[in-house]
Amino acid sequence: MFKKILIANRGEIACRVAATARRMGVRTVAVYSDADAQARHVRSCDEAVHVGGNAPRDSYLQWQRIIDAAKATGAQAIHPGYGFLSENEAFAKACAEAGIVFIGPPASAIAAMGSKSAAKALMDKAGVPLVPGYHGDNNEPAFLAAEAARIGYPVLIKASAGGGGKGMRRVDTAEDFVEALASCQREAKSSFGDDHVLVERYVTRPRHIEIQVFGDTQGQCVYLFERDCSVQRRHQKVLEEAPAPGMSVERRAEMGAAAVAAAKAVGYVGAGTVEFIAEPSGDGDLRFYFMEMNTRLQVEHPVTEAITGLDLVEWQLRVASGEPLPLRQDQLQMRGHAIEARICAENPDANFLPATGTLHVARWPAHVSFERSDEQPRVDSGVGEGDAISPHYDSMIAKLIVWGEDRAQALARLSAALQATHIMGLNTNVAFLRRVVASHAFATADLDTALIERERPALFEAPPLAPEVVAAGVAAHLLAVEAALEDHDPWSRRDGWRLHGGAHRRLSLELGGQTLTPTLVRLHDGATVLQLGSQRWPFTTRAQGGAWHDVQLGDQRLTLAVYAHEERYAVFCQQGSALLSDYDPIAHAGDGAAEGGRLTAPMPGKVVSFLAKAGDRVQRGQALAVMEAMKMEHTISAPHDGVVEELLYGVGDQVAEGGELLRLVQPSKA
Repeated sequence: MFKKILIANRGEIACRVAATARRMGVRTVAVYSDADAQARHVRSCDEAVHVGGNAPRDSYLQWQRIIDAAKATGAQAIHPGYGFLSENEAFAKACAEAGIVFIGPPASAIAAMGSKSAAKALMDKAGVPLVPGYHGDNNEPAFLAAEAARIGYPVLIKASAGGGGKGMRRVDTAEDFVEALASCQREAKSSFGDDHVLVERYVTRPRHIEIQVFGDTQGQCVYLFERDCSVQRRHQKVLEEAPAPGMSVERRAEMGAAAVAAAKAVGYVGAGTVEFIAEPSGDGDLRFYFMEMNTRLQVEHPVTEAITGLDLVEWQLRVASGEPLPLRQDQLQMRGHAIEARICAENPDANFLPATGTLHVARWPAHVSFERSDEQPRVDSGVGEGDAISPHYDSMIAKLIVWGEDRAQALARLSAALQATHIMGLNTNVAFLRRVVASHAFATADLDTALIERERPALFEAPPLAPEVVAAGVAAHLLAVEAALEDHDPWSRRDGWRLHGGAHRRLSLELGGQTLTPTLVRLHDGATVLQLGSQRWPFTTRAQGGAWHDVQLGDQRLTLAVYAHEERYAVFCQQGSALLSDYDPIAHAGDGAAEGGRLTAPMPGKVVSFLAKAGDRVQRGQALAVMEAMKMEHTISAPHDGVVEELLYGVGDQVAEGGELLRLVQPSKA
């Protein structure tokens, strides 16, 4: 076994690998960029080496610096994690040439499976079923448009060199094909350095099912069952579970055998994932097609660990050091059901636009280490309270994993764990995940990659927390803070008691663009009433320690967690959550002024293109600009009809969050 390894990655996967290495007595070396100098993964390792600037291309993708760091620190092997260099053939070759073990497959396997088109050709020869499409080398737009017409719409354009939903677009009509192709190729070039794409028939009710495979240097290969990753937004996974609901024993064995055959065809070593698109076959089972092979550990590997009781990173280290696979296929068993939720810094209501900011509050449910627990939820994260989510890297904050004896129990545990996950400081998808898990489609395993769109009314139009509940939460927090500050004499009390009559305390809050003005009324007999508009409720509160409060609001008994940072509040309860702030009428005095014509950057990023020029008349909803941020393209659309008065940046310019990209004026003012 290795004595020391270098982890060529960051965030939660670097922390994850370091945890297993520590348990096995293997020392670890971290690498870090300028932005990550104080990051958790740096603190999790025994040593750390600086490798460059903030952008991945200036640090984590500088593979020669990483190899030099391994040599300088005496690391015998490099674990690439996932993303960055994990599927880089040149890096794997360079490690071998430097006498350093690459904890992953041989470069030849990465090359064989690294191109989606080449991999599909290989699978076609092996007899693995493929989705009808064009997987060749001709990427001329006119030729690909003709192929799309031959295949039949809708089609899916996919970056040949990548994954993770980047460089992927569904196209429904021929008129939209050329623009979607250009966008895919830009994103693919930016993410993978290769703009080659393939075009396939879009399976209309597809399920995304993948098989975990493992090979060793002795030629053995096994599959560790499957994962269902069908719940996706923007072609990126949101929830993953194992095993796949509704999978028959026969189909599992068939898909597993196909995955092992694919891995053996390229001499695969280490952890890999063979991904399939599946659809109903008409006989109650699933018909499946090969999609791609990811030649690395996957983000969702914890659900496989949960149902098998195995540590896949330990398997990686053992196989890379030359040991045989720890178990044979007939020794592998699965037990129970596991589900993983990806908690991301993003705004689901704004097409999942990534968010940046500081985690002023990051409270997780009962948290265990990376070793399996049947009862406690598992949290894999590379950040903690006080850390920042920057625009330079992926938007994922953490992964929340639960296990149950069956899917129903796992669902109940995931719902409870998400309810106990409290984050404040930036937009997240936690409330959205709670709604997905509670949706009828997910609860009944009516799964396909369009689930989020199918369930849009339930997921995006859910009623917010009642204003009186939010107001009660803020009032409970303020009263608890004041009680903690009191001296214990009657003249220092701040509870509103008056010798003659009651007392009124008015709050001014802003909730979702609306102003709330609740009033706490302290009656002469000591009772308290919460008044909002014309409604009044008897109100009592008792602090339960930390952020928790036991509140009685009229007939409602509420358990609320309330956090405050500067002038902002976050209220969490069983029914949902809300973010609000103190309302300052002076600060809002200019609202409604001539701001309607401003189109600003929703987050820091780079201008990829402008789709209109000065003087153009545009309509509401028309795409005006494309920005790239956090590895994804984001389209900026016109909020109303108007005329483009001026473009304020050039293509390729970096724009700060809130930077005005262009000015749009009403037609009458043009």
